[in-house]
Amino acid sequence: MTEEQELPDEALSAMAIEWRRKALEGDHHARGIAHELETELRRRAGAPFANYDTLDMRPLAMRAARPVWWRFWRGR
Repeated sequence: MTEEQELPDEALSAMAIEWRRKALEGDHHARGIAHELETELRRRAGAPFANYDTLDMRPLAMRAARPVWWRFWRGR
């Protein structure tokens, strides 16, 4: 944990976002690392870390796919 405390805020934030992205892609070990980095960011800033793009827990394929429910209404 001391290594995270020595990093500047910008580098720590970039690392947290990258590890969270890896966790969302299915890397099981990345979740813990992302959590530690985000905890350090919250400790420093005193405000919650909220990047709403990373909170979507659906697989990448589902997030990129366009919903098809609207086609039902178009036919009527």
